[in-house]
Amino acid sequence: QLLVFTMATGEEGPSVADSIVTEYATYEHYLDSQITPTDLYYLEDEELARQLVELGYRGSGEVIKREEFENRKEIAAASKLSRRDQKKELCHCSKNLKGSAFLEALAQREESNRSGKVTTIIFIRDKNSKGQEISGYIDYSHRLKMEDFEPYFAGRKKLLPRHTDLSFYNWDANICTSNSTPNYEVIADCTSGLIFKNKKDRKIINVDPKALTPGDNTTRTQLSTIKYTQVVLYDHITRRKA
Repeated sequence: QLLVFTMATGEEGPSVADSIVTEYATYEHYLDSQITPTDLYYLEDEELARQLVELGYRGSGEVIKREEFENRKEIAAASKLSRRDQKKELCHCSKNLKGSAFLEALAQREESNRSGKVTTIIFIRDKNSKGQEISGYIDYSHRLKMEDFEPYFAGRKKLLPRHTDLSFYNWDANICTSNSTPNYEVIADCTSGLIFKNKKDRKIINVDPKALTPGDNTTRTQLSTIKYTQVVLYDHITRRKA
């Protein structure tokens, strides 16, 4: 008995092709869907059946080309990623932050730090899990990009400075580190102590508590919280230098 394949005469419409790309993980899976049991019975070769379908013949349905399938697959993946980023919920959303002035303050600043409108420096002094006194300055915007803050806002983790932050000091172990970030350059000043230079507008943030002002476009906010020994926020409104 003669097996007859008919030539595909039409093109898949955009919506149909997109649905095919969504339904099938690979082009081979798509080709397999176009092969009927009758085709396999007469050909007795699955790979040959795939080749015939790809060449423009079909067992059932109209066929889109491999290149078009791969292109649409890439576009669909990029679109999905874009939608996910656009709809990404802020970490503090749906969290009950009442009773924590610190977490409420971080929540108020999350969106602006993610967008780059503000770059907040967080100073924390407290004790680590070993009971050692530690302190340090955290680039909030940078930490938001490098770490998931949902556990902090949910109360499962406690935000503390690390040796990878802008600065870190373990008072008991006498360990001191400092690191520049994409937002700030760390400068050790012999008179003012530690200062930070914003890399976008090159403004100086003076974290000396005795200083009359923390610097241009910067505000200093000390928070009262029972969960930390001391917390101070330095909010810098970022303005690119003309």
